[in-house]
Amino acid sequence: MSEQIVNEFTKSSGMQCIILRYFNPAGAHPSAIIGEMPLGKPQNLVPGITQTAIGRIEKMSVHGSDYPTRDGSCIRDYIHVCDLAHAHTLALKYLKDGSNADQCEVFNLGSGNGVSVLEAIQSFEKVSGQKLNYELGPRRPGDVVAIYANNDLARSVLGWDPAYTLDDIMSTAWKWEQRLKADETVFSNQSGELN
Repeated sequence: MSEQIVNEFTKSSGMQCIILRYFNPAGAHPSAIIGEMPLGKPQNLVPGITQTAIGRIEKMSVHGSDYPTRDGSCIRDYIHVCDLAHAHTLALKYLKDGSNADQCEVFNLGSGNGVSVLEAIQSFEKVSGQKLNYELGPRRPGDVVAIYANNDLARSVLGWDPAYTLDDIMSTAWKWEQRLKADETVFSNQSGELN
């Protein structure tokens, strides 16, 4: 619906636009200065994994283990936030250069590779050295078996090529979660006065 609204607006206004479709943004900046901070219990897999590993969540539930996939868990396409940021700069350059083929163009931003929930957990355990406390639970209503991007258009038109791997996503997300925990410890040990 929102894409239709943007498309109609460009037609009526004469403006040009690019719509970037995110798949599953994850990870954090490699510096660990900025990352995802969900309010309450995370609804996304990667912060759910890192918050379980750091002890904020006691046990994570994998929703469904009987899907017709490699290992029975859902398959999703995870894309690093830094790859998304790079795609934005390329899209802006494309617009600025007047390279648009159409008034409104749409690009899928995903790795193009489906990763199962259990594969994501294995990647986290490998890069962090932590064994994750999780259980296999029932399916969640509405979850699709697999969804991942066809990013061919973003690659060919924008020249975008995702550089970060699943292991990079997990490593940077874990580093960020550890930084949050360390900052929380520092602030809870202070008297509350400003330095």
